[in-house]
Amino acid sequence: MSKLRISIIIPAYNEERYIGPCLDSIAAQTVAPWEVIVVDNNSTDATAAIAKRYPFVTLVQEPRQGKVHARDAGFAAARGTILARIDADVVIPRGWVAYVAEFYRQPANAEVGLSGGGKPNNLRAARLMCWLQSQIAFRINRLLLGHYIFFGSNMALPRSLWLRVRHNLCQRTDIHEDLDLAIHAHRAGYAIAYHEQFRVVGRAARVISARNELLGNLMLWPRTLRVHGLRAWPFGWLGAVMLYALSPIPLAMEKISRWSGKPPLDS
Repeated sequence: MSKLRISIIIPAYNEERYIGPCLDSIAAQTVAPWEVIVVDNNSTDATAAIAKRYPFVTLVQEPRQGKVHARDAGFAAARGTILARIDADVVIPRGWVAYVAEFYRQPANAEVGLSGGGKPNNLRAARLMCWLQSQIAFRINRLLLGHYIFFGSNMALPRSLWLRVRHNLCQRTDIHEDLDLAIHAHRAGYAIAYHEQFRVVGRAARVISARNELLGNLMLWPRTLRVHGLRAWPFGWLGAVMLYALSPIPLAMEKISRWSGKPPLDS
C-alpha cells in the first residue's frame, strides 16, 4: 500500500444530464484520485463531449453495449492499484476518495473489496429510503449468499482481485454484473466489506419512475443467483416481486415532493 494509486472508473451511456455533476464532485475531493476513466458506451448524446471538458478525465470508448463491457474496458484501461467504480449519475462526498485511501492503507484490507450504499436526492424521507436500500441490497443478499456484495454505484477493490477473477466473470447483459463480480470474488477467497457510512448520492427513481422497466430490472437479481447455481434464488425472486409491489410508494413520495415544492432530500 506504499504505492497506493486510486483509479475511478465510470461507465456511461447517455448521461449528459448527470456526468457533469458527477465529475464536479470528483474535482472537489479533499484527496485527488490518481486517475479518472469515463467509459463511453455508445452514447448518442453529449456525454463524451462533456467528459472531455475535464482535464483529469481519460475517455475510453467501448463499442460492445452493456454495463459489463463498459466496466471491463474501464478496469482494463486503469493503471491504479485500487480500482474504484461509481455510476455516472451519482455525486460522491468530498471525502470519498480519502475514505477509500484510508481503508486501503490498513494492511488488513490489502486484499479486501469495499462497498457502500447510496442516498437518493430526489425522494423525500431519504434517510428511510437509504436504510431500506441497505437492508435489501446488503443485509438480505448477505443472508442469501453468506457474504456482502459489490454495489456498482459505489465500490472499490484491489487490482489484484480484479486480475484474479476477470477471466471467470460472466459476460451476460441480463444479470447484475456487480453481483456476479461479488460472487466470483467470494469464490476466489476474497472478502467484501460493507461500510454503511460509505455512501454516494444519486437518483433512486430513474428506474422506479418507469414501472414497465422496473420489474425486468428487479428480476436480474434472482436470475443472477440462479445462473451461479445458488439455491437461494427463489428468495431473490420473491424479494423482487415484493419490491415491485411496493414501488408505487417512493414514486408517490417523489410526486408529492414536486407538488409541494419542498426540497426532496431531507438532512
